[in-house]
Amino acid sequence: MDLIHALFDAQLTIGDQHLLWREIVGNGFGLASALGGMRRKVWAWPVGIVGNLLLLTVFLGAVFATPNPVNLLGQAGRQVMFVVVSVYGWVQWRKTQARLGDADADSHGVAVVPRWASWRQRALLVVALVGGTALLTPVFRALESYEPVWADAWIFMGSLLATYGMAKGWVEFWLIWVAVDVVGVPLLISAGFYASAFMYVFYGAFTLVGFFVWWRVNRRATAEAEAAGAPS
Repeated sequence: MDLIHALFDAQLTIGDQHLLWREIVGNGFGLASALGGMRRKVWAWPVGIVGNLLLLTVFLGAVFATPNPVNLLGQAGRQVMFVVVSVYGWVQWRKTQARLGDADADSHGVAVVPRWASWRQRALLVVALVGGTALLTPVFRALESYEPVWADAWIFMGSLLATYGMAKGWVEFWLIWVAVDVVGVPLLISAGFYASAFMYVFYGAFTLVGFFVWWRVNRRATAEAEAAGAPS
């Protein structure tokens, strides 16, 4: 048990800052999952789930008696949400991967063909993000989440919608992540979660790259479909 506790509370010390290795490793799994998502690989989902479970223990600092006794309920809750939605995405991508493999032996194991959401779907995403943040803010405040609570609620809703968008294969899901990162970085810094804040900065740049990668794949797929349907 002493060894387990030692590993659970292991820290990296940089100057006068102490970072939990659980936070660093959990974000590392998250980055690996994002890379797998950009490459449209099914393994992105289970890898992400491992990172989510590690980060859940980090953001419930007061519950797990970690060196940073702060509860970010939106951050912690979104780890649970990630696990649930990731199971859905995992199932959906496995089905698509099998279908693509049957249709094209040279599909290289990709699990989704990126596509744009419709204007109606985009409008619903915006309404859900803003409305969900407004509804969750008083709930998180009543549960004594870290201030500013609206930012915690924004991150939760944005993460939910981005993960769902990834499962559906919408190119726009990368931009939702950018909106999450913009709010998440200052919140995490103020709460003392420096490793996660640093990863959010990195994620911000990474998600922009992912957006253009999926956009390019979508353009190529659309051009190939149009060429295949053109009269000879």
